[in-house]
Amino acid sequence: MPKIVDHEVRRGQIVDGLLRLAAREGLHAVTMRAVAAEAGVSLRLVQHYFQTKARLMHAAIDYLERESRKRWQARLADVPHPTPVRTFVEALVAEALPVGDQSRAFHLVWTSYAVLAMTDPDLAEQPFVEGPRRLERQLADALTQARTTGELADDLDVNAEAARLLAISHGLGTSVLVGQRTPTEAVGVLRYHLDRLFTS
Repeated sequence: MPKIVDHEVRRGQIVDGLLRLAAREGLHAVTMRAVAAEAGVSLRLVQHYFQTKARLMHAAIDYLERESRKRWQARLADVPHPTPVRTFVEALVAEALPVGDQSRAFHLVWTSYAVLAMTDPDLAEQPFVEGPRRLERQLADALTQARTTGELADDLDVNAEAARLLAISHGLGTSVLVGQRTPTEAVGVLRYHLDRLFTS
């Protein structure tokens, strides 16, 4: 009787191999052959499931974003309902900081991917920026609600503020990755900005 293969499990095994390799040696060390060796599968199997390095790397980004959304939902699970807008926004933006092993892996891979995509057309073709766009839209929607309830000044541009929050969180995340500041310090800077935003 032929063996039944769970293709999602196989794909996950390969993506896990990429993430371990990238976390240990950097994304520049990722090749189809190196990922196959790390995952304990054949190069042919990696090529079967992902065809190209760009598709493999994009699958890893998709996986990390799904995990990031789960962590964000877990943050909100511990706060009162309905969730205050300020709490919602802080939870959303704080997830963009590499404050734990899983979020650090996400930011390390995503930032490295972005740098590689600047000079690699195959990687740039992948729509990996949809994650930040979705986050920015969520922030803008939350800030719109806060402005309606009087938690934000009426004259604030919620789209510009959402973009600024995301830019601040990305900058803080990079500063943590390179050792410029600790995760605790980064969270402190973020909260300082949110205090000013929500009392304006």
